[in-house]
Amino acid sequence: MAERDGLATTAGKTKHDGPVIEVTQDYNTFTAVAGPSGSNDHEGDFVTENEDRDLSRGLEQRHISLIAIAGAIGTGLFLGLGSSIQTAGPLGALLGYATVGLIVCAVQFALGEVTAFLPVTGSFVRHAEFLVDPAMGFAIGWNIVYGNWLSIPAEISAICVLFQYWTDVNSSVWIVLVIAMTFCVGIAFVRVYGEVEFWFALLKIVFIIFLIILGLVINLGGIPGVPRLGFHYWKSPGPFVEYIGTGSWGQFLGYWACMSSAVFSFAGTESVAMAAAETRNPRQVIPRACKRVFFRVALFYILSVLVVGMLVSSQDPRLDDQSGTAAQSPFVIAASEAGIKAIPSIVNAIVITSAWSSSNQALLAGTRVLYALALKKQAPQVLLRTTPWGVPYVCVMVQTTFMFLAFMSLSQSALTVFWWFVDLTACGVLISWISILINHQRLILAFKKQSIPLSSLPWHNAWTVFSTPVALFMCIIILFTAGFSNFTRGNWSTSGFISSYLDIPLVLTAFVLWKIFKKTSFVKLDEIPLKEALEEIERKPEESEPPKKGWAKWIGILWD
Repeated sequence: MAERDGLATTAGKTKHDGPVIEVTQDYNTFTAVAGPSGSNDHEGDFVTENEDRDLSRGLEQRHISLIAIAGAIGTGLFLGLGSSIQTAGPLGALLGYATVGLIVCAVQFALGEVTAFLPVTGSFVRHAEFLVDPAMGFAIGWNIVYGNWLSIPAEISAICVLFQYWTDVNSSVWIVLVIAMTFCVGIAFVRVYGEVEFWFALLKIVFIIFLIILGLVINLGGIPGVPRLGFHYWKSPGPFVEYIGTGSWGQFLGYWACMSSAVFSFAGTESVAMAAAETRNPRQVIPRACKRVFFRVALFYILSVLVVGMLVSSQDPRLDDQSGTAAQSPFVIAASEAGIKAIPSIVNAIVITSAWSSSNQALLAGTRVLYALALKKQAPQVLLRTTPWGVPYVCVMVQTTFMFLAFMSLSQSALTVFWWFVDLTACGVLISWISILINHQRLILAFKKQSIPLSSLPWHNAWTVFSTPVALFMCIIILFTAGFSNFTRGNWSTSGFISSYLDIPLVLTAFVLWKIFKKTSFVKLDEIPLKEALEEIERKPEESEPPKKGWAKWIGILWD
């Protein structure tokens, strides 16, 4: 059951001009109903009584930090960098990933500031209800849920393809095995999930560091018989690649196409706050994780893009390998050229663990958002049932049911349709980032409207006042131009257009329908109960974590 730092059983109501505030004195429990007295229109909260009573705070600083890293370092890094180099060239790809890295920085800091203020299960889905409109929380929440319903079987299907690199064992064996393993991790103590992701993340970090160092050794001629390359491929065929157009315009389009794909490589960092109500000291832990995870992930990606651009030519035909296995990895291509035969199998093994790690993360995000929707009565109440050890088992079972869609991979025609549907969820990443930035912008505006200094926030950085609107503008531009190639002469693709843009009307439709049927309205800035929330934070301060000493201090540099 959930941990308690003493439980007071008294409850009372505080009246003030406008909103009606109900304070229930559980651990970090605060329910705010903003709107006309007696209205349940704009309901948003800190940790609710259900979360406090039924969920277990089993995640620690090291778990939270590496969960985000585990989600962001995956197939996009190990296998996908080659296509970015091919599309934009070494410098174009580097600039694209650097640009998106800055956007991710703004998103992470915005998420950290709002989560430190509202550390709830469901993260930015619940924040949207508190700060914007219940209909926005409903639309974003169900968008994430259905996206995860499809992404987990997609990861399982990818694992089947990866195993075919070694063996011809029937794919159904791997599907059943992975579903069983994923379910066991999802239904176990949340700490079990945290430990699994922690060790997988460490494995990936160590391996990507190894690949970066190996790439530099190969590039600088450290392997006997392999000539020094340096920046040879930056000179020939050149730092940029023309994409669709010609000249400078074509080079810019290559950069922009690469930037659009880079967004999805960084996907996963936003899930760091999904289980805030299951995290110890979330107001300290999650902002710290948001800040430090960004720098680690950005560092790995930027260095990887730089090294890959030095190792492989943008015109190398092996980058077109469609096997979905380690054969298309630029690291494998470079290692094969250097005569290092073990690297392909090692990369394939790491990508398998990455795919499974991603499915575990999608299970956590999907189930916690589903649980959060049920808390707000935007999903069936049966989803609120939890195990004695604090896991929403009905949500896990629902999510597990959709994993069996992976059996569609046994039919080639069905697999084509299945992956087409999976592509529909791709822009959901940008929609999630946009909602995080909107939530943060609304919080900043509400503080200014109510004349409360931003320094009152549990965690705040002065530059986020400027970075959030800029990043929001960039995310919207990328969202609406992600499928720009479909509008160029001779490149129209109906499936490409639909997969790039269908998620936008789906989210807008869900938003409008919930507003119509529930008659919700936007939360007014002066009615968001900020003062009461800040008072509750002062009443229930988190204990400071003791400083680490000895070996724990040095090894903890990876996540602290």
